[in-house]
Amino acid sequence: MKKSIGFTIVTLLLMLLITPDASAQNGTIRGFVYEKETGEPVIFTNVYLYRTSFGAATDVNGYFTITRIPDGDYTLMVTYLGYDTLREKVSIKGNTVLTKKLFLKKGAFNLDAVQITAEREEARSDTRTSVIKLTPKQISRIPTIGGQPDLAQYLQVLPGVIFTGDQGGQLYIRGGSPIQNKVILDGMIIYNPFHSIGLFSVFDTDILRNADIYTGGFNAQHGGRISSVMDLTTRDGNKKRIAGKAGASTFGAKLMIEGPIKKQNESGGGSSSFIISAKNSYLKETSKFLYEYIDSAGLPFNYTDVYGKISINAGNGSKVNLYGFNFNDKVDYTDLASYNWKSSGGGVNFLVIPGSNPVLMEGNFAYSTYKINMVEGSLPSRSSSINGFNMGLGFTYFLGKDEIKYGIEMLGFKTVFDYFNSVGAAINQTENTTELAGFVKYKMTRGKLLFEPGLRLQYYASLSNFSPEPRLAVKYNLTGKIRLKMAAGLYSQNLISATSDRDVVNLFYGFLSGPDNLQESFNGKDVTHKLQKSQHIIAGVELDPFELMTVNVEVYYKNFSQLTNINRNKIFPDEDPYNDPTDPNYKADYYRKDFIIENGDANGFDISVKYDNRKFYFWAVYSLAYVNRSDDSISYVPHYDRRHNVNLVGSYRFGEEQMWEFNVRWNLGSGFPFTQTQGEYEKLPFGQGAATNYLVSNGDLGVLYAEYNKARLPYYHRLDVSLMKRFRIGEEGIMEVNLSVTNIYNRDNIFYVNRITGEKVYQLPVMPSFGITLSF
Repeated sequence: MKKSIGFTIVTLLLMLLITPDASAQNGTIRGFVYEKETGEPVIFTNVYLYRTSFGAATDVNGYFTITRIPDGDYTLMVTYLGYDTLREKVSIKGNTVLTKKLFLKKGAFNLDAVQITAEREEARSDTRTSVIKLTPKQISRIPTIGGQPDLAQYLQVLPGVIFTGDQGGQLYIRGGSPIQNKVILDGMIIYNPFHSIGLFSVFDTDILRNADIYTGGFNAQHGGRISSVMDLTTRDGNKKRIAGKAGASTFGAKLMIEGPIKKQNESGGGSSSFIISAKNSYLKETSKFLYEYIDSAGLPFNYTDVYGKISINAGNGSKVNLYGFNFNDKVDYTDLASYNWKSSGGGVNFLVIPGSNPVLMEGNFAYSTYKINMVEGSLPSRSSSINGFNMGLGFTYFLGKDEIKYGIEMLGFKTVFDYFNSVGAAINQTENTTELAGFVKYKMTRGKLLFEPGLRLQYYASLSNFSPEPRLAVKYNLTGKIRLKMAAGLYSQNLISATSDRDVVNLFYGFLSGPDNLQESFNGKDVTHKLQKSQHIIAGVELDPFELMTVNVEVYYKNFSQLTNINRNKIFPDEDPYNDPTDPNYKADYYRKDFIIENGDANGFDISVKYDNRKFYFWAVYSLAYVNRSDDSISYVPHYDRRHNVNLVGSYRFGEEQMWEFNVRWNLGSGFPFTQTQGEYEKLPFGQGAATNYLVSNGDLGVLYAEYNKARLPYYHRLDVSLMKRFRIGEEGIMEVNLSVTNIYNRDNIFYVNRITGEKVYQLPVMPSFGITLSF
């Protein structure tokens, strides 16, 4: 706590000392950049005054602001790949505030150099440590399993991301488990973003505008998680005409429709639009005859996802979005287990452009629910649910090339959990939780140095715990082609997983808030709070060795100073006489508490290489990682501790108008840890207690285990390919035909081994798929 307070004081002093004079009187140009054909904002493009150093990049809303402009006449320019360059004369005098709506028209020629320059300029002007920005165009550059590009498939090729399996697999980001990764969609918290088959997310790629993936070291605007954040934004509906996309494949089908409610007028005035997306899987039915060689009973995975959004835009660019969703997933392993989860919710977010101030105001309010049920044979069923709201209000103040962002957040949720652990002990919990937070961050540029201190103040009302969390990001442009960077921060969270981190495969994905039934001491010290906490530090370098190539290297360390895990060793109830230290039957916390305290760390490095031109795209990633955990009894590596991970992605477009596209992806990963079998014995149940006659009782087959997770499975590797052909249909329509093959050389990647029978179960074998989509 003392270190946290000290770090906080230093951060505040730096922000105060380096703050520039905000009273300078100069002109401002602000506004939005849109696509002329659809009215969709153009994101992350440069808007600048020709032959000056004044400029800014558009944000995820297409908004830009250029401040502190001296008096004079200028040419405002916007250049972006695939669009005609826009030029407009402007005049600045005194405290002029010009608000512009700029429309880019698709051009006949693609300007590769312009796009590369824009990307390089953004790299020089943004700290971007451990953050990857994704767009639908990037997601579509890998082989599409099931004929549809999906965020879940692209996330698997990112630096520091580990994927544990094709069936029931989860994503682990730089040592953090799924519960430690926060997923936000349009400002709303999504509690389970991935379907059980592991190949598909709940998000339709065609409605995404942007996804920011923070793998660590994220700044003060995000909190409530101790490892990573995924911040996704959906696009608005087409503001000019009715449009859509329909598709079907061997895995499932989808339909997306969008259009104007009130058309956008370039000369001024407001507009409104809608977008609706629905997708579902019928793999359980089609696999019975298409993939019978995998499982004659069919692959037991079905899901349905629906998302809708209405956007209302004012003439000056201010806007309000109303949105709602319903996601569900169902798995039914015949005679073994069945489970399903449902998630739904809705909300509103808004963007306000004040009349004459260089300020951007954003806010949101959302409510969402999630519930999961699971039944395994004759075992008692288990269930978990979470429902609640989250809201926030933020302000961004622009000061030349600097900006200050500050805001407040509040969320409240209820968790319900009913469960029986491996020894049959019941665990039940119902909690109501409230969290409050305030944050501020200051992004400043001083010559070649970018400096971004931040502070988040997080208060967990239900636990009466206050957590000051300073953050810092720095970048130094050493040369035009070499950039040094670092990020650090303190993080906390209340939510814990309803499964143990020691479970190798577990489809049950539930939530708990900070529990009361927690051990009172850990490593000989008193436990002073119930939060999970971590500290991150990341350093890296960005290189531009060639015009179209970028190399990124990052070294990271995450210290998980306090973690909460379900106690798989609980045998006795936490009541008299077992919790009375004076009683001879007293048992340690480790054997009677529902939850235990752990700590650990994650460290390693990632290197990525990207080459991108109009026809050819290449992406290569290598990750080296170490993950460790420890409790009062053992030290171990969790089941997702993959030492080496390699991903190679290639995409080539060819033919007339580049209407053909070939994509390939190869993944190599070292083996996951597992616990070996040391021996077997007859396990007597002692159903009648001390009165059991063990001489005549029939026991079960028991297993003697070796040291926990000391062995390693074989290496995993898989090659996926896809080929797509586009056909123009009329003036607006395009048909895409896609053929893809997963695991093309049919590698036997081990999933698990039955300890009793020795039967091996493998990940997905060679699996072809075919799909057709029609855009109109």
